[in-house]
Amino acid sequence: MSGDVVLNVRDLNVSFRQDGAVTHAVRGVSFDVRRGETVALVGESGSGKSVTALSTVDLLSDSATTTGSITYDGAEMVGADEAELRRVRGNDISFIFQEPMTSLNPLHTLEKQLGEAVALHQGLRGEKARARIIELLDEVGIPDPEGRLKTYPHQLSGGQRQRVMIAMALANGPELLIADEPTTALDVTIQAQILDLLADLKRDRGMSMLFITHDLGIVRKFADRVCVMKDGVIVERGETAEIFANPQHPYTKMLLTAEQTGRPGPVPEGAETVAETDGLRIWFPIYRGLLKRTVGHIKAVNAATLSVRQGETVGIVGESGSGKTTLALAIMRLISSEGPVVFQGRNIQGLSSRELRPLRADMQIVFQDPFGSLSPRMTAEEIIAEGLGIHKVARGKSNRELVAEIMSEVGLDPATMHRYPHEFSGGQRQRIAIARAMILRPKLVVLDEPTSALDMTVQVQIVELLRALQAKYKLAYLFISHDLKVVRALSHKVIVMKSGDVVEAGDADTVFDNPSSEYTRTLMAAAFDVKAVS
Repeated sequence: MSGDVVLNVRDLNVSFRQDGAVTHAVRGVSFDVRRGETVALVGESGSGKSVTALSTVDLLSDSATTTGSITYDGAEMVGADEAELRRVRGNDISFIFQEPMTSLNPLHTLEKQLGEAVALHQGLRGEKARARIIELLDEVGIPDPEGRLKTYPHQLSGGQRQRVMIAMALANGPELLIADEPTTALDVTIQAQILDLLADLKRDRGMSMLFITHDLGIVRKFADRVCVMKDGVIVERGETAEIFANPQHPYTKMLLTAEQTGRPGPVPEGAETVAETDGLRIWFPIYRGLLKRTVGHIKAVNAATLSVRQGETVGIVGESGSGKTTLALAIMRLISSEGPVVFQGRNIQGLSSRELRPLRADMQIVFQDPFGSLSPRMTAEEIIAEGLGIHKVARGKSNRELVAEIMSEVGLDPATMHRYPHEFSGGQRQRIAIARAMILRPKLVVLDEPTSALDMTVQVQIVELLRALQAKYKLAYLFISHDLKVVRALSHKVIVMKSGDVVEAGDADTVFDNPSSEYTRTLMAAAFDVKAVS
């Protein structure tokens, strides 16, 4: 093995045994990571990327069986004793995981969580540990690091939480950093900042990096070499520039062409307005003192105006915390607001829950996380049919027949209706969530980040499905997303929000091709032509 190789993986096989069945997750995988370089493992969910990475220091569950060889600086990790693995974990090889909110302990402050890392591996405590923690937080760009020591994870934004995760990974000066989808759930501007930060830290510290992602746009700018994985096997490998310029394997070609393309169909002539609002305001009061007096307001949305017609999609874009979802929930009367909310010609602001109930079937929502929004105790049939019972929908057919019809329409096999959510892939679960909304034949559908948790190829399929359903049923969509490529592929009009304010609104082509606000231009640059990461 060459002396500049940090990590060497040879003929790695990983299988999992559950309920007597064996699943072969990784099969015959071989690659290496050299000093100072970034190697990307690319592929869709279930391809074996994360399992391969976790195998490096034996972080897999007890149900896993690993064979082959993984050497770090010449030391064999497969079959190594626990003491050796503990020495390498965190010190020499560190991880950044995809979802910082689930990786950070919600009950501990930043000081305590980072303090555990430096105490365990460096023996630092007291003022020395505190100084090291402040230094780390400053290095990863956390503002006022000393003032943040007593902060809990929920008090940070998504980007700040990811920076804290990076600080924890860097606490002990690792030689190899393994980043597992570290930017997937982040806004495009925050994504660019995190990638710049990782590139700077890698260069300054001379680290090597194993970068796991399904986003080829990131790989193009960030990685030196690429290994493409499918069904537990590396199907193609090579220098990044060569892979992008001349892909050989059909799967690689498919991934590279899985970009959001096309534009939505025209809005039907004479389309009626389904929902509109004028100057909508959503302020949440801040209470203080024994008598709970109002001392201020969180101004979530200020004077938002929009309208959406039959067969039309209004894209609502902006970073996390800009008020996108809050605005949509207020239009659906799921949270209180001030200002008119007109639905199908009727001002529904101020209606009671009883008065709103007959309208609920006509306004539906599809959430970002299909796994979290589907009951794990209900079958697909029960989930999709639930609204039929609640709203007493009768169309001359049994509920099972209606469920079978809508499942076929959204690209699901009706024979699987007896299965539970965990038995479906992420894309299939999102189709179930769409079917649950569409079976009621609504007039307005709020799509709240419905593609952000999905692989690129599945994203394309879901967007095409939404387009087809809109054309067939003249659906009005409010489409919330931070992924501007998806927004452009689906939206007729776009509203750009920042800190509760609508900073720009207009036809999608106008906003995308000739943005008038500096903030919109920043979003566009981050989404479509992010500067090269060095």
